[in-house]
Amino acid sequence: MNRLPASLTLAFLLSACASTPGEYPSLARRPIERVTGTFTPPPPPPAPAPVDPAVARQIDSLLDRVRAADAKFQAREGRVRQIVGAAAGAAKASEAWSVAMVALADLDTARSEGMVALADIDAIYAASRIEGEPASEAKAAREAAGAIVATQDKVIAGLQAQLAP
Repeated sequence: MNRLPASLTLAFLLSACASTPGEYPSLARRPIERVTGTFTPPPPPPAPAPVDPAVARQIDSLLDRVRAADAKFQAREGRVRQIVGAAAGAAKASEAWSVAMVALADLDTARSEGMVALADIDAIYAASRIEGEPASEAKAAREAAGAIVATQDKVIAGLQAQLAP
């Protein structure tokens, strides 16, 4: 009894597949599917405007400040290394440790002068990007100043590690 409905269902489904071939649409390409016409590429984007000379001078001045701060840092670094080397292994709050911490703070002051100038360069770079103005000169100055400050950070971190118990 279960075979009769299954066989009827199968016969019904197969009869749906048997129809005349004229009832289906053609699979040939229709006229609307044929591509005609030409492609005109868009015009190239306009060249970026030159950097404002006043902004360029300001960037150069700030980069000079970073380099001057680095010169101060380099001049103080040797003396600070000697003081920290003498205090290595000293107990916290001892005289040698305290003198070394003051010397490190002096070195950090020289670094902070460069950090202030770097922050000003960052502000110019951000403003240029926001306003859609060329920022390549500010970006180059930012990378150069950032490299100088990163080197100073490594020196200070190394000296601080010598003082850590």
